Amino acid sequence: MSGIELFISWLTLTALEIVLGIDNIVFIAILSGKLPSEQQKKGRTLGLALAMATRIALLLSLTWIMTLTRPLFTVFSLPFSGKDLMLITGGLFLLAKSTVEIHGQMEEMPAHEQRRTSSFRVVSLASVVLQIALIDIVFSIDSVITAVGLSNRIGIMIGAIVAAMVIMMILSERVSRFIHRHPTIKILALSFLLLIGVLLIADGFSLHIPRGYVYFAMAFSTFVETLNMRVRNPTGQR
Repeated sequence: MSGIELFISWLTLTALEIVLGIDNIVFIAILSGKLPSEQQKKGRTLGLALAMATRIALLLSLTWIMTLTRPLFTVFSLPFSGKDLMLITGGLFLLAKSTVEIHGQMEEMPAHEQRRTSSFRVVSLASVVLQIALIDIVFSIDSVITAVGLSNRIGIMIGAIVAAMVIMMILSERVSRFIHRHPTIKILALSFLLLIGVLLIADGFSLHIPRGYVYFAMAFSTFVETLNMRVRNPTGQR
């Protein structure tokens, strides 16, 4: 394989990792927003670094990764593998987490109660990193198996993962600020995570729905909401 072909392979895998990591960035942005302001950047950086380490570790365990696709048992003629069980578990976790977050956003609370309960709503850095670690494993399995199908060179795949994560670390603060500055965008982001949870569960039951449909729907919804924000605030004041 020539140098140009290697570069194209690396560039393709890097773009793929960024696309597959969009939902991860949204999840990390929402979770890190619960931390004290001085810890939010650290939470995002640790979350993405953890995602990078997880994906590299999984790439270096290719033999074990391939065993995850082998059926473990069958229910009503539907086979389930280790990968399927992880996708279903991760999907249920995302559904539960997103539902709780949406409920918290929709539930109005008087100002004096918000002040009184603010200390209980702030979570620890360790709990945020733990939640990120759990969902990172699910996202990483899907990403690594896809990458393995596109390239057989470990070095290229690791280079793509590192490059994608560096780009996402640079963009994560802007994405996080934008999401938390606009409550309606945050609801859209949580709805996006709900859909991703449904997709993961569907994948676990061998019902493969192209993610492109969900990404397009959320991009269009975000575009429409951005226009609404411009109409509501034409001067650009915050």
